[in-house]
Amino acid sequence: MNQFKDVAVANLDDVMNRISAVDPAIVPVNSSPLLGTAFTVKVPAGDNLFFHIAMDLAKPGDVIVIDAGGDTRRSSFGELMVGYCRLRGIAGIVVDGAIRDVDAMQKLDDFNVYARGVTPDGPYKNGPGEINTPVSVGGRTVFPGDIVLGDADGVIFVRPSEAPALLEAVHTIEANEAKIIATMEKDGTYIRPWVDKKVEELGVEFLDYADYTE
Repeated sequence: MNQFKDVAVANLDDVMNRISAVDPAIVPVNSSPLLGTAFTVKVPAGDNLFFHIAMDLAKPGDVIVIDAGGDTRRSSFGELMVGYCRLRGIAGIVVDGAIRDVDAMQKLDDFNVYARGVTPDGPYKNGPGEINTPVSVGGRTVFPGDIVLGDADGVIFVRPSEAPALLEAVHTIEANEAKIIATMEKDGTYIRPWVDKKVEELGVEFLDYADYTE
């Protein structure tokens, strides 16, 4: 998993068919990177009883991934629960729902939270819920033990069995991008032969601007 430490979510999504990142409405509260193992929780809208249970069960290095049904009318947690997760060595939290006490979370430089919304309204604590079962977060199915990677662009989940092949592919992209950047800085050009090929395939016509200025 540590091999994903410096991998950009955008590059990883490219090698996962560009359809694997979570809904862009789920955003980070600060710039701290996120990497860990998914510890999944499913809760009813506006309820966090099973998240309280999960905090005591998750292990250091886990990312608690909460399926709150996308509901943003009540927050799933706030500063106190984030503080406890940090004390326990939890790597971060992703919730398809709302949070509160964002001001405090924004000041953290070692722990990130991704959420769909913000509201001061607090949660109920009635249950029911599920822990370490497959959940749906941001339109993506997440399994317990999945690798969770997050940066300023968003969050993506990786099945451990697929990790080696994805890492090899993403390293190829990174090497290619490094060459492109070096060429741009050296020669001031961005070589993209595929653009000319696509233009030809589409039969694009280029009009002379002068025709519209006379």
